[in-house]
Amino acid sequence: MCEYIGLDVSLKETAISVRRDGNRVWRGKCPSKPSAISEVLRRRAPAAQRIVFEIGPLSVWFFHALSKEGLPAICIDARHAKAALDMAPNKTDANDADGLAHLAEVGFYREVRVKGFDSMLTRTLVAARTRLVRIATELSNQIRGLMKTFGLVVPRRKGSRFEEEVRRLLSGQEDLASILMPVLEAWRSVRTRAAELTRQVLATARQSDACRLLMSIPGIGAITASAFVTAIEEPENFRKSRSVWAWLGLTTRRYQSGEVDYGGHISRRGDAHLRGLLYEAATVVLTRTRADSDLRHWGLRLRETIGFKRAAVAVARKLAVIMHAMLKSGEPLQRAGAAPT
Repeated sequence: MCEYIGLDVSLKETAISVRRDGNRVWRGKCPSKPSAISEVLRRRAPAAQRIVFEIGPLSVWFFHALSKEGLPAICIDARHAKAALDMAPNKTDANDADGLAHLAEVGFYREVRVKGFDSMLTRTLVAARTRLVRIATELSNQIRGLMKTFGLVVPRRKGSRFEEEVRRLLSGQEDLASILMPVLEAWRSVRTRAAELTRQVLATARQSDACRLLMSIPGIGAITASAFVTAIEEPENFRKSRSVWAWLGLTTRRYQSGEVDYGGHISRRGDAHLRGLLYEAATVVLTRTRADSDLRHWGLRLRETIGFKRAAVAVARKLAVIMHAMLKSGEPLQRAGAAPT
């Protein structure tokens, strides 16, 4: 006999439901720790066939920890599961666990690929660096805005020159300086920490053959290359390179019903951070890079017909295809033959 388990995971407790031969045989709760869940399942479901839980903040930890214990852990798409779980008349953790166990038994779920710990470590590094850069930008903008109220306009400067200008304008303004100097100190501290993480990202990218390969593409730097490699992990995860742009939410939505059939904006599904990085890289290709490539010429021609933003999205799609094809072939851009014509 096979048993099918559904786990509704929360930060403190996890609801567990066990089904066998079409019936629920046990359900309960335990602390949200893989070791505690493993102990309960070995006691209550020794012949576990599938252990299903939704993707969430703890899903990477749960998947790898349960798999290490030899349990058949499966992480599924939360949006796909929601359609089935919403059919229950009452929304409770126990009912959600029952619904997930039922999905595990009938096999009606969409499994999600769970990234490895090494990939998640690099993604955490990139995400932390991005957050610090944004905080530093917000603080500098806040300083500019507050000083404008008192007629002190900070010229467009970056880094240490920005700090020098702020200090120069605040000289003789003791009352205002007592308010803004702590903000300026916070900006400098955040900027220093962001620079430290940037150096870590660069060091990690230089040690990766895949990242160095992708960085040979004009407009692709260490941040974008690291984010792409850790998101894709193995090129074989995608059968076709064109599937990558759909996975990243760069395909247009479509609505068709009867006589109505039209396309809309991009779906914006998947990794929003990586999608934004590819759009930034496409912008660099169209505006800043001096490298002569088929991709740049194609994007510039497209910009003349459909506008800059749509052309940048199209170039981002092509970049996703090219980068995946390069990872798959292991060849640099000039020999990969992946550039569009």
